[in-house]
Amino acid sequence: MLTNLTAGPVRVRTPATSANLGPGFDALGLALGLYDDVAAEVVSGGVRVTVTGQGAGELPDDDRHLVVRAMRAAFDVLGVQPDGLSVECVNRIPQARGLGSSSAAIVAGVLLARALVVDGEHRLDDAGALRLAAEIEGHPDNVAPCLLGGFTVAWSEPGGARAVSLPVADAVRPTVFVPAERGLTATARAVLPATVPHGDAALTAGRAALLVHALTTDPGLLLPATVDRLHQDYRAAGMQGTSSLVNALRAAGVAAVVSGAGPTVLALSEPPADFPVGTDWEIWQLPIDVSGARVARGRLGHAERDPVAAGRKS
Repeated sequence: MLTNLTAGPVRVRTPATSANLGPGFDALGLALGLYDDVAAEVVSGGVRVTVTGQGAGELPDDDRHLVVRAMRAAFDVLGVQPDGLSVECVNRIPQARGLGSSSAAIVAGVLLARALVVDGEHRLDDAGALRLAAEIEGHPDNVAPCLLGGFTVAWSEPGGARAVSLPVADAVRPTVFVPAERGLTATARAVLPATVPHGDAALTAGRAALLVHALTTDPGLLLPATVDRLHQDYRAAGMQGTSSLVNALRAAGVAAVVSGAGPTVLALSEPPADFPVGTDWEIWQLPIDVSGARVARGRLGHAERDPVAAGRKS
């Protein structure tokens, strides 16, 4: 075992996230109180990954696992690469639903690797962790709230991704509608046009600016603030159930949007108690996570190993 690696396991809790939030395509994101717990330890040789909960029996149990791939990328930056790793994942964030499961895995891997290096936080500070996580993910809108918590505005510069976290007004109470079907971000991006009409871009930019004000100061403006013409309409044909639910909620006065690339629907204002949803959706009321990913020493405890969706109210 290399001397600049710490002995014993470390663990991290990463929140689910919802990106875009309507008009904030690839820029705005929100951390939600639904968590994956992951622990890792340097071992003498080989890579072993165990998965409980979401993705169990489906996700790789070796170097191909996204947490391990992110750890390897972070170890490269940190200048050390252990031969063996033992990783335990307790997943509660649904896979491929638009709730940031891949970002949670990437952030977990980056932070675990950093914590396993003696001076990891000096070699890879929080800004560097964000840049690396965004580089692995391809865009910063999910990794930013996962790392920082709260409502985040992220952007990219020549030097990499940056982000700020803003407080959310108390009246904002997210509800997610999660279908059984899955979606892939790559597929959802493939249907987007190379250009959009100038009027659509101008309208969406204005609503994205208004959304920052609505989420932080005046939730009464959430419905007009979540109007989007950059991505949701183009993706509608590929997830008709999602599009229909978004439209029905908005017709009822609810500020509903596609969560990330879908197919989950995010409502930023509370739906009416008698709103007819049907049986195809699980409905979870989730608090806003204000802390972002949290790292601690030691193995996962009994509570962390419970695969039930902690923080979720259905």
